[in-house]
Order: sequence, then C-alpha cells, then structure tokens
Amino acid sequence: MQESMRTLIRRRVPHMLAAALLLIFISASFIVFVFIHSANRSPANESFSFKRTELYEIMASDLSKHGAKFLDGGFTSQALSLSDIFRLKDGYVEPILKPANPAVRAIVLYLDPEYSHPISNIVKKIVAPVLPKAVWYQDSNMFHFSMFHASHHLEPVVAATSEVNLEAQRVETVAGKCCALSIVLERVILTSTGVLLGCWQVVNGTDPAIIRRELRKSLPHAPVKQLYNEVMLHTSFARLLGSPVKTKSEKRVQSLHEAFERLVSQLNSELRGFKAVVKEMWFVEEFDVLALALKGHLRERRFGLQCEEGNS
Repeated sequence: MQESMRTLIRRRVPHMLAAALLLIFISASFIVFVFIHSANRSPANESFSFKRTELYEIMASDLSKHGAKFLDGGFTSQALSLSDIFRLKDGYVEPILKPANPAVRAIVLYLDPEYSHPISNIVKKIVAPVLPKAVWYQDSNMFHFSMFHASHHLEPVVAATSEVNLEAQRVETVAGKCCALSIVLERVILTSTGVLLGCWQVVNGTDPAIIRRELRKSLPHAPVKQLYNEVMLHTSFARLLGSPVKTKSEKRVQSLHEAFERLVSQLNSELRGFKAVVKEMWFVEEFDVLALALKGHLRERRFGLQCEEGNS
C-alpha cells in the first residue's frame, strides 16, 4: 500500500509542479499587463487631472468676477494690449503683425486637423450668428497646446542659430520619450480677456506637467517664469472683441454677462466630451509677435511623440 502511494506521488508531482509553474507564469503576466496599462493612470496622473479640473473651475469664474474687460480694450494673458495686436476694419477684426526680436521660441503640442477642423466648424456655427464681425478665429490648421518657452517676449533669451538648433534637438529628445496623449474636452470657457478656450483632460499618455518638467531640465537657459500653469492643457478657439448681437429667435437678454453665458453653454453642449489624440510636439520660432495665433511668420520643427505605451 505504501509503495503504491509513493508511486502515485512520484507520478503526480511533475504534473503538480508544471501546473504550479503555469499558474505563477499566468499570474506574473497578468501583473505585468495591469502595470503597463495602468501606468498612465498612476496616482500622480490622477492628481494632475484633479488639479486641472480645479484650475478650469477658477478660470471659468474669471468672466463673472472681472467682467468682459475685452470690450474696453484690455490685455491678453501674455500682458499684450489688445489694441497692439488687433484692429477693426469695417467692423471686421484684422491682426496687427509686429516683428518679434528675438523670435519667440515656443514648444507646443499640435492638434491634427482631423480633430481641429470639426471643432472650428462647430465654434463658427455657434459664434457667428451672435458675433458676425468682431471675432478672430484661431486658424483651424494651427490648433495647439502651449507647453513651454525657450524664449518669450516678457523674458527674451537671445540665442545664436547653433544654440537654437541645439534647443530643437533637445526638444526632439524629449518628444521621443513622451507618449501620444489621448484627451477629452472637459469644458469651454470664456475669459475676461475675450478668449474662448477649450480646456482638456488627459485620458492616457504623458501628462503635460511631466512634459513641462522634462523640457525645463532639457532647456536650462529658458525663462524662469513660464506663461502657463504646469498642468494646464488648453487650446484657443477664438478671441471675441465685441458685444453679442440679438438673433431673431432670441428672447430679450437681460445683460451682456447672460448673453456670454448662453454662448458658452451652447458651445459646451456641442463640444464637451470631444475626444482627440495628440501625436506631435513642435518647436516653433515665431518671427512675428503671437505668430501662432495671428497667422504670422513662423518656422516649425515637428517631432513625433514616440514612446512605447506604458513608459510615460
């Protein structure tokens, strides 16, 4: 009897060991799979997302707190007078292009026309009946997310051509480490300076805060004071420079604020939840002030976001 048991055990042990090893292999593979596919939703990324939502809430309250300052002239978020960059001709808005010396060197994420054109069409469909003239629309081929500046007009950093080329190479290196961003439009807001902004949230990919930190390390001579909050991910859709007009179907509007709120509400109804994928980082030399926004003279160098998924 004992001999029979020993024989049975000898026969079964190899099978049991094989089964145990297979179970360990499957468990390890599953753990690796979960780790890779949850890397982009780490606690740090969740924290960035929360901070973005808080920031957008503050930005959305700007108009009600400060009013439509753009109707009285005012300034841009980059401390530029609106009268210095726009003029009205026959009621229509024209940009005033001025040379930037030295050129502004901006690093931006680029939104492909596959996504920007539908957004632009919706914005124009909703805004045009309300502001038929006094509005400047962002070029739908140039929708972008400002990330970082190697030099800007508030703190110019003069650089020789060789130094600018080195900056571009370093930006390319950063882009190679970054993953494409899957993003969703969280909300549209109107600022007191008249900008209709798309405020985005990151679903997957390298967070803007991480991208900015990498750029800061790679561009040590860049201005200490950057222009935007590190978690911010925004695109400019249009800049308003006048008051809304009443449409035939519109009931009496009690105030300008109510009219602007209604406009923003309509935009959110159609655009909130819009999804896109960002695949390129650009190093841009703006030879005119605000060239990206005003269709000015610029030179861009395009780099793909090329990291392997899960390495962000």
